[in-house]
Amino acid sequence: MDDLGYGIVEGVFSGAELAPVVAALDGRLDTRSRAGARHVLALPEIRALADDPRLISMAARFVGPAQPFRATLFDKSASANWLVAWHQDTALPMRAQADAAGWGPWSIKAGIVYAHAPASALARVVALRVSLDPSTEANGPLRVLPGTHVHGLLDGAAVERLGLEVAPVSCTVGAGGVVAMRPLLLHASSKSTSDARRRVLHIEYAAAARFGPGLDLAVG
Repeated sequence: MDDLGYGIVEGVFSGAELAPVVAALDGRLDTRSRAGARHVLALPEIRALADDPRLISMAARFVGPAQPFRATLFDKSASANWLVAWHQDTALPMRAQADAAGWGPWSIKAGIVYAHAPASALARVVALRVSLDPSTEANGPLRVLPGTHVHGLLDGAAVERLGLEVAPVSCTVGAGGVVAMRPLLLHASSKSTSDARRRVLHIEYAAAARFGPGLDLAVG
């Protein structure tokens, strides 16, 4: 599945295994928006899931020995419904800003330093998206353009061209299933046309927490 830049594995976790994760996320209502919650890896239940050997093994198929560094909850519903156009994920959370070739622009969001990373760094990262609810064609699933990660960082014209040339795939998966995705893979999401909730725990893994002198990931 690595050649395509993504993979789908059904039935990785049971409902009973995910119940503590859902309860922990529901307990964070004070820090959540309607669309989800950022930086939830610090929750013990989320950290335990991220460290599960099944996810570590899956991440290793993409980047080798892997460690989680960030987790985000996406919660799409009738009251929080959005459209995302074709794009790549290029920003990484960093411990501090550094003057390094290929890194930047830099920004600070909610007290966290972010940098747009070079393709060489992003090739060492993979996201594993654990479905807490079924993801169907009707409730705005992740869509990907297979193989587009091999083109590196893309400008707007290239994104538009590949969006016309490559047939999209909808990453539908049942609750407890996992979708793996490289950050440079072009991906998007349509608005939901269903009342069914779609919660996804998006956990990111890297081959190492350091990319070079002063270039350390912020973990949490």
